[in-house]
Amino acid sequence: MAKRLYLRSFGCQMNEYDSDRMVELLGLEQGYQRTDDPAQADLILFNTCSVREKAQEKVFADLGRMRELKQVRPEVLIGVGGCVASQEGAAITKRAPYVDLVFGPQTLHRLPAMIQARRDSGTAQVDIRFPEIEKFDHLPPAQAHGPCAQVSIMEGCSKFCSFCVVPYTRGEEVSRPLQDVLTDVAGLADQQVREITLLGQNVNAWRGAIPGQSAPGDFTDLLGFVAEIPGIQRIRYTTSHPKEFTQRLIDAHARIPALAQQVHLPVQSGSDRILAAMKRGYSVLEYKSILRRLRAACPGVAISSDFIVGFPGETEQDFQATLDLATEMAFDGAYAFTYSSRPGTPAAALQDAVPQALKAERLQRLQQQLQQNERTLSQHMLGSLQQVLVEGPSRRDASELCGRSSNNRMINFPGAPACIGQLVTLRITEARHHTLRGERVTENATQ
Repeated sequence: MAKRLYLRSFGCQMNEYDSDRMVELLGLEQGYQRTDDPAQADLILFNTCSVREKAQEKVFADLGRMRELKQVRPEVLIGVGGCVASQEGAAITKRAPYVDLVFGPQTLHRLPAMIQARRDSGTAQVDIRFPEIEKFDHLPPAQAHGPCAQVSIMEGCSKFCSFCVVPYTRGEEVSRPLQDVLTDVAGLADQQVREITLLGQNVNAWRGAIPGQSAPGDFTDLLGFVAEIPGIQRIRYTTSHPKEFTQRLIDAHARIPALAQQVHLPVQSGSDRILAAMKRGYSVLEYKSILRRLRAACPGVAISSDFIVGFPGETEQDFQATLDLATEMAFDGAYAFTYSSRPGTPAAALQDAVPQALKAERLQRLQQQLQQNERTLSQHMLGSLQQVLVEGPSRRDASELCGRSSNNRMINFPGAPACIGQLVTLRITEARHHTLRGERVTENATQ
């Protein structure tokens, strides 16, 4: 009987990518098959996030529920990976002594050896070191699960924003070599992947040697090489940082047809005073300039962002500046959260904490504005023609299909399964709460 793996992933797309690779690795090397029921699992893994306090505490709450399962079936192994593991280390096994494995984002490739060591020794295994991109040399080739896939191009972050724990849990920025990235993308293209999302904590900080070029290449160079790989029809990337969103990258959006008309560019606040306290390294004016130049180079590009509400010392005037920015820049979607103090970060020592009730009230006001932006932009898309990559059956109606437009809108439409994995032209006929509806357009109808 096959061994069963239950894996729950928290947090960002980097964690989702890492989780997929763990499933592939453990399946290939130790024969694990994934299950959605932890009660049926032989190995239970939590790939964790420590960006916000609630995410971290949720992990320990879930672990508490696993303790009863472990009491009934002592042979079950329980592991904690990701950023909480990196931050807490062996303290996890003290707080939850029934945990068998603790591993960081850079040591997930050592899981098979750690599992064997745990079974041989009978003691918990902890490995939260930061070996530079070693894991990519030990992971099996990525497996496609549809027409869209993700490829990690770098690890870590060196920006050290005052609120962020990521540099301490994932290490500083390290770029994967160009050829390794291209090999991954080409392998996925051979499996009929048509859309690639390039991943990194600060993806536009990528640097690497370019054959025949004396100076190191940058992220724009990498994009050009990825776009040349046969079969790749669309390229996305996340997450980018305003400090390194260069004019070269902006120009690439006008020059490389495969680049999606969508950019995620976190701003965090619309107040220069708060941005300085966050150590973000740019002003509101500089951020606006990037967006205006990007929209000039790529008309119709959709911009999404991240916001933190209630950073220590945030006044009503500071928050109003954030609201004004959200309105003026017409973001098409955003992740907005209340500030959560993370131990070990510089911001944790700041005074003037904003009351939780006020944080929640401000967050609601910001989300209302962002939702209004999204509704307005959806209405503007009515009647337009969109190139949509068909991803599979619609979640709400299995007799229909769904796909994503270049500007990252999910669109449902009547269509045959043979369309899955293809780019089709749709006319937008209806704007719903979070999705759009469309209808197929023939070649002649687009003339």
